[in-house]
Amino acid sequence: MAQQNWKYIAITLVIVVGLQLFSHQQLIKAGSNGLSAGDESNTSVIRSPGVPVALSFAGEPVPLQVPDVAERLDRELLVNSYLHATTLLGLKRMQRYEPEIRAILKENDIPEDFIYLALAESLFGQVTSPAGAAGFWQLMPDTARGYGLIVNSEVDERFHVRKATYAAIKYLKSAKNRFGSWTNAAASYNRGMGGLDRALQQQGVTSYYDLYLNDETSRYLFRILALKEVLGNPQKYRFELLEGQGYQPLPARTVKVTSTIPDLASYALQQGTNYKTLRLYNPWIKDYTLTVAQGKEFELLLPAKGD
Repeated sequence: MAQQNWKYIAITLVIVVGLQLFSHQQLIKAGSNGLSAGDESNTSVIRSPGVPVALSFAGEPVPLQVPDVAERLDRELLVNSYLHATTLLGLKRMQRYEPEIRAILKENDIPEDFIYLALAESLFGQVTSPAGAAGFWQLMPDTARGYGLIVNSEVDERFHVRKATYAAIKYLKSAKNRFGSWTNAAASYNRGMGGLDRALQQQGVTSYYDLYLNDETSRYLFRILALKEVLGNPQKYRFELLEGQGYQPLPARTVKVTSTIPDLASYALQQGTNYKTLRLYNPWIKDYTLTVAQGKEFELLLPAKGD
């Protein structure tokens, strides 16, 4: 009985392998597996996007003539240009959040390229890292508090897009003053000011591009550059959103709150909406109660009248 079973298994395996080989040969003949490199009409051909001739970050040139710099950028371009779902999601979210963040950066004399740092950190998602960093700008709790944000059991302003952006701006300005370049300031956002300063001192250099670093920080700025290149030139990399597919800004009205709201779910219903929508419009709210200290206030976003 056992010998018969093995015989049937062997026959089945031969048939399956044969069918797979036949299918693979047919795909090759059809050119659908990307091997027909000369056929420009074959959209399945997988090609390297290539490194741009010149690229800058925050107005500072990237030294692409240095072999390892070009190769590190090439790696991140390969990764990001073929992360189709992630790239499309980034393009969709940019339509909702980019205008406000870009305007805040510009008003505060921060190069607009830093919008891609936020994308590298969170892809404009209200996420929390395993280490505890949170929000678009991935701020740690103590760092956020140090820049004036409230972080407690009821409120976490790291998830407040505008306020968190202002906190990140304070960090970036301080880092720029310390290191002398926006490139180094961006690298310190990942490594920490103290960590980057020690590396620069130990290795006797002044530029991020001349540092030998841990893998995460070594890749960090190149992820930002790749996102700038791909998300800033989507059609060049064959990404396209049809009209209406992007996420548009949510029409909202602002309500000032000067006293404690003991039940946000009931409050939302009184305002003609619900708790789920209240949380979606105000992701910095973390509980069912909003405590407002005397003399303080919060601004809640609610759906615009008629929405």
